[in-house]
Amino acid sequence: MSDARSNILARLRAGKPDMPAASEPTQIPLAGWDLHERVRQFRKKMESVRAEVHVTPRESWLALLRRLVAEKQISTLLYAPDGPLGEALFQAWESPGESPLIARSETLEEWKEELFFNVDGAITSSRWGIAETGTLVLWPTPEEPRSFSLVPPVHIAILEAGDIYNTFADLIEKEKWNQRMPTNALLISGPSKTADIEQTLAYGVHGPIELVIIVVTEEN
Repeated sequence: MSDARSNILARLRAGKPDMPAASEPTQIPLAGWDLHERVRQFRKKMESVRAEVHVTPRESWLALLRRLVAEKQISTLLYAPDGPLGEALFQAWESPGESPLIARSETLEEWKEELFFNVDGAITSSRWGIAETGTLVLWPTPEEPRSFSLVPPVHIAILEAGDIYNTFADLIEKEKWNQRMPTNALLISGPSKTADIEQTLAYGVHGPIELVIIVVTEEN
């Protein structure tokens, strides 16, 4: 090692402050919001980044979904017949001729072109929500693959209000991620967006341009 490099490293080490070892693990404070406040915080954060959030009683969410699909002129809505929402969605439209629902059992390679160019939107369930940051947590499965929430221009997500946690730390602790870490979790905080070197923000470049969230509550 050259003398110049040795001198530089010596000065850096000499100027480095001593950092005492922590005697106890760092404690992360958890927010103390009740269910109503968690929903309010989640909605506030999501809407601040241009997501669309609707809070509705359980008996009304399918009617709300039908109205939103009509208003947004979604003629093809990708869904998972064998997923958590499959049966309810199938019964949501009175007759098959009026239904925008589509499903595919082929491999992605066999219908990739249709997915990218001919699907108006997709609907998925949500595993959890995070109030502090306004985040959806999706846990993709073979029935509801991650392409549903990443490719179509409109992503509609259904979230149970009771599955909204205060913070990410709270979720990890309560759901015991240290014992069963998901292999493919998606954390979504708003529609797809990016900015160029001049900081001009654009939506929908790398994913859905619209994120619509229906939060289902037990309240009437």
